Amino acid sequence: MTILLENKQRLITLGESISSQWLETQLDLCIKKIEQNMLRFGEKFPSACGSNGHYRLKENDDWTNGFWTGMLWLSYEATQNESFLNLALKNMESFQERLDCHFVLDHHDIGFLYSLSAGAGYKITKNEAYKKQLLQAADVLLARFQPNGQFIQAWGKYGEEKEYRLIIDSLINLPLLFEATRLSNNPVYAATAKKHYWTLLTTVIRENATTYHTYYFNPETGKPSHGATHQGNSDHSIWARGQSWAVLGIPLNESFLHSNPFPQNYPAIVDQFIEHLPADLVPYWDFDFTDEKPSAKDSSSLAIAACGLLEASKLDAYPDADAIAKGMIYQLGEHYSTKNNEANEGLLLHGVYAYAEGKGIDEPNLWGDYFYLEALTRLANKNWQRYW
Repeated sequence: MTILLENKQRLITLGESISSQWLETQLDLCIKKIEQNMLRFGEKFPSACGSNGHYRLKENDDWTNGFWTGMLWLSYEATQNESFLNLALKNMESFQERLDCHFVLDHHDIGFLYSLSAGAGYKITKNEAYKKQLLQAADVLLARFQPNGQFIQAWGKYGEEKEYRLIIDSLINLPLLFEATRLSNNPVYAATAKKHYWTLLTTVIRENATTYHTYYFNPETGKPSHGATHQGNSDHSIWARGQSWAVLGIPLNESFLHSNPFPQNYPAIVDQFIEHLPADLVPYWDFDFTDEKPSAKDSSSLAIAACGLLEASKLDAYPDADAIAKGMIYQLGEHYSTKNNEANEGLLLHGVYAYAEGKGIDEPNLWGDYFYLEALTRLANKNWQRYW
């Protein structure tokens, strides 16, 4: 049996251990942790990653702040406890102020910020102010589109030559634009998202279905130039979280586009992720590393991939997607959650933010926490309406 088939079968077998009681227990543990964190965080925002298991308190100034607000919305939906609602509503005021001041928004991560704040808030409360906020945020993202190259610029001031590039993470920002078209009936948002999506599929994803972290374009001609990394072990390695963004991002966008045919390399993208999993099925931060040549694990990438497979299962985009995702979540819940570590403020242990920069290594991080909670929510409530 090949490593791919063996890993798939092991994940499917693990997933069979998930019961409604198991899910209820895991959700309860997560929500209690979030409730505990609220007491310390107050109206501040937690840092992107932990330090010794604790998040620093910050203003609303990072690309990751939506994950905290998203966890508040998820907790409120699960419990109807108004303490979660009240803090989420205070967060919404901060997100509106950030938009109005264009505060640290010269990047493409507007979807990470506003799908999980305004998008979730509007779906849950039907408050028209949050619909307006989402559309205002979508305008910020729209303004980063580079017609010369047909992509949304990832970072830096618009048109900055050294930043003439996209990154794989951008797949998760595009649903904000599709949702903006749905809410406004203005087709320009979705049309722009579609252009970026197809540019990304033909550049940052390699022929062998692995992914670059980032892809540069010639600013004069707009032609694709070269792939590289800002996060991975090398320009030619497979950054685990980057591969997981593709596992999630493609079915998220296809839920709006319904491309015919579905991107034909998607099963191979998932296969690459699963085949590179080590013995305990939780990836190292880059697939250059193995059990024979180990490094730090990145639990967040497995939580992201699990959400991607749960989304893919709704589109019949990958065989046994639901069963495999369950195995991923079971392994995280049993061996990587903070259920036995009350002092740790994260939901998941052993994440990595940016290894080369020494940031968040073997620490919790907000996206790992969020996607773990989203995955549990997806499994526990089949009727849950996602925020993306």
